[in-house]
Amino acid sequence: MLDRVAHGELPAKHHTVLRSAEGELRHEECLTREGFDGPYSLLYHAHRPHTHAPVATKHRAPTFVEAPADGLKKRHFRLPSLPAAAGPALDARVPLLWNDDVAITFVRPTEPDPAYLTNADGDDLYFIWQGAGLLRSSFGDVRFEANDYVCVPKGVLHRFIPDAGVEQAWFHVECRGGLHLPRQWRTATGQLRMDAPFCHRDFRRPEFRGPVDEGIRTIVAKRASTYHGFEVETSPLDVVGWDGSVYPWVFPIVNFQPRAGLVHLPPDWHGTFATRGALICSFVPRVVDFHPEAIPCPYPHSSVDCDEILFYVSGNFTSRRGVGPGSVSLHPTGIPHGPHPGAYEAGIGTARTDDLAVMLDSHRPLRWTREA
Repeated sequence: MLDRVAHGELPAKHHTVLRSAEGELRHEECLTREGFDGPYSLLYHAHRPHTHAPVATKHRAPTFVEAPADGLKKRHFRLPSLPAAAGPALDARVPLLWNDDVAITFVRPTEPDPAYLTNADGDDLYFIWQGAGLLRSSFGDVRFEANDYVCVPKGVLHRFIPDAGVEQAWFHVECRGGLHLPRQWRTATGQLRMDAPFCHRDFRRPEFRGPVDEGIRTIVAKRASTYHGFEVETSPLDVVGWDGSVYPWVFPIVNFQPRAGLVHLPPDWHGTFATRGALICSFVPRVVDFHPEAIPCPYPHSSVDCDEILFYVSGNFTSRRGVGPGSVSLHPTGIPHGPHPGAYEAGIGTARTDDLAVMLDSHRPLRWTREA
C-alpha cells in the first residue's frame, strides 16, 4: 500500500451521511486489510455493493498440477515456447510455479475481460513484459505499458482492457500473504525514505472519473483457487468517491534507482516489493562495482534458505549463456548456482550492465507445473 488518496464525493467524516443532489443515500463500502488493523479504503456507491446473485461461470482459474519429480537440479523455462494463449486475462493464465506463499503464471490475453474479477486469495502483481492497455477498477483507470509492474490489491473489483492488435505477455505473481514495499525503504510513519530506490512520484495511481456503466453485470470472484460467478442488477463501478491507501497502481521498472558499491552488492539492495515468504527484486541497467579489482559478475552462491527464480526481460545477461528475453531460471535450495564458465573472469573491468530482469527469492520451496 502506498499513501492516502482521495477522489470524488466524500462526506466530511467517515461513516456519516452522504447523499446525491436528489437526496439519495450513498452506500459506504469499507475495504479493509488484516481485519480492521491494516490499510483500508472507503468507497461510496450509488447502489448497494453487496447485492448479488450466484450464477454458473464458464471461466476457470489456473490449476497447479505438479510435474513428475526428476531430481534436484537447476532449471530453465522458456516462456515464449509455451502454446499461444487466447481469450481474456482472467482465462489466459498458464500456471508455472507455486508454493503456499506465491503462485506464478504467464498471462497472454488477446481480448478484454468480459467480466469484473476480484481475487480473494491474494494481491496480484503483474510485470508487463510485452503489451500495453488499461486496468479499470472501482477506483478508476490506470494505464500500463511494457516494463511496468501492475499491482491489483486483494478484493479489488477490476478488469483488464489490453490494447487491440498488440501482443501481450505478462509475468504474474499472486502474493497470498499480501504485497508491500520493503520496510527498510520506509520511515516509521510509512513515507518512503529519501534514500529509498524509488519515491512516491514514481507510481501511477488510478484516474477517477466517477461512476462507469459498461453494461457488464457479471462478477467473477476467485476464492480458494476457484472462480465463482455472480450477477448484479446495476453496474458495480458506481462509485461516486473514495479515499484510502488500498488501490491499484503501476510502477515502471525503469524508475527503480539501482545502487552501485565499491564491490558487488547482494540482491537485497535491489529489493522492490515484499510479500510473506518472498522478496521481489528489480535489476535495471546500471553502473557496476568500481573497486579497481572488483568482479562485477555475480559470485557463485549457495542459497541455503531460498529458492531463487529470475525472469529475463531484455539486455545482455553476462553471467549466463543460453538465456534470453522470456527465459525463467530456477535455482533451488540445496545446490550452488552461479555464472557460466568464462563469465566470472570476463566481467572484470566491466563498467556498466544493460540487463533488465525480475527476481523472486522464496523461503519455501517452489514446485513447478506440467506446463512449465
